Amino acid sequence: MGLKDLFRKKPDRFRQLLADQAAKTLEGVQLLEQYVRAPSPEIVDALRRAEKEADELRRILIDELNRTFATPFDREDIFGLSRAIDDIIDYAHTSVDEMALFKVEPNADIVNIVKLLSDAATEIHLAVLRLSDHPGVAIEHAKRAKSLENRVEDLYRQALVNLFEGVKTIEDVTRVLKLREILRHLSNSADRGDEAANLISDIVVKGT
Repeated sequence: MGLKDLFRKKPDRFRQLLADQAAKTLEGVQLLEQYVRAPSPEIVDALRRAEKEADELRRILIDELNRTFATPFDREDIFGLSRAIDDIIDYAHTSVDEMALFKVEPNADIVNIVKLLSDAATEIHLAVLRLSDHPGVAIEHAKRAKSLENRVEDLYRQALVNLFEGVKTIEDVTRVLKLREILRHLSNSADRGDEAANLISDIVVKGT
């Protein structure tokens, strides 16, 4: 590698990889939304494939980071945003996997939370797409994602209250424990969306 190659920036490559990750994560969360509305083994398999593809995109991005001296914005922010986006689909995958494994029937609270997660994943995807040419628009999408995360947390707390109402039998307790674990995964997915939104805003602010 020559000196010129060492200092060559690859802004399009990193932004494209982040956009690809955000698109794959959106695909995964939309599959989660499909599952909670109409569970099927085919959706479980599709989400598993999407999660593996998302992992591969992150591996490629990390490899690019390791091989590139100069990056379009802070390498810590690139790494952190990539990780947060990947965590969103990881928790979506875990949620579906455990619902299928434990034979959990999604209730109305789960459906409502997942709808907000899908909307937030859309906003994160749009924010990443706008990072390069329209950073102000990227921040607006990031703010919307954060607002949706706040709504998820409100629904999550109310869902826990609803969950423990009317528990009388051992079967009720077992059902509650399974559903509480699923709700926790969904809340974690929302938290990672909030982290991604914060990092997007940080990247824009640092670049202005």
